[in-house]
Amino acid sequence: MRILVIEDEVQLARHISRALTRHGHIASASYDGTDGLRAALEDSPDLVVLDLNLPGLDGLAVLSRLRQDSSPARILILTARGEVEDRVKGLKAGADDYLAKPFSLDELVARVEALGRRGATPTAADLLKVSDLQMDVQHRRVTRAGHPIALSPREFDVLQVLMQEPGRVFSRTELCERVWQRDHEYDTRTVEIFITRLRKKVDSAFTTPLIHTLRFIGYTIRGPA
Repeated sequence: MRILVIEDEVQLARHISRALTRHGHIASASYDGTDGLRAALEDSPDLVVLDLNLPGLDGLAVLSRLRQDSSPARILILTARGEVEDRVKGLKAGADDYLAKPFSLDELVARVEALGRRGATPTAADLLKVSDLQMDVQHRRVTRAGHPIALSPREFDVLQVLMQEPGRVFSRTELCERVWQRDHEYDTRTVEIFITRLRKKVDSAFTTPLIHTLRFIGYTIRGPA
C-alpha cells in the first residue's frame, strides 16, 4: 500500500515510515496538517496515519476535509491520550480506526495491514441488494434508488457484513469480529458510531429506513415488510 504518515514528531514519523517500509509498503511523511492535507489530496494514498495534534490544521480538520472531498483513503488516527472522547470525535469525523499513544510499532503495522484488507468475509456475489440499496462489492460502490452513496472504507465494510445476510441480527461483538477480524479494545460506542454514520448516508434521505436496531440485541438490514 501507499501510506502517508502525518505526524509532527519528526522522529516518530520516521520510525513509523521505516517500519511500514520494512513490511513492504511505500511510506512518506508530512510534519504538519497543512502539508499533510495537500499531500493526501494530491498523491491519493491508500491509507493515512494521522495524528490529531498537529500544527497548522489539526488532525480533525484534515480528516474532515478528506472526507468532504470523498477521499477513499483508509484513515488510522493517533490520539495522545486514547481518551474515549478523542476516539469518538475521530470516528464520527470519518476515521476507520484509532491507536492511542504510546503504542508499539508492531501493533501499528498490524492495524494498518488489517485496514488494507477488506474487513468483511469475502462473498462470491459481486452485487448485493436489499430493497433499492445496491452494493458492487468488486468496485466498492453503493447506490440507493440509483443515487451514489459515498462511504468510508470502514463504513463500507460494516454495511457489507449486514447486506450479506439481510434480516439477520448482528450483535455489536459479532460486527466487531467480522469487520475488524481480531481482538479489539473497542467499546460498544464504536459500533454505534458506524451504524449512526451509515443511517445518515443510507436512510436519512428516504422515507423507508433499511437499517434497524433491535434494542439490547443488535443491528440488521432489511427491506420493507
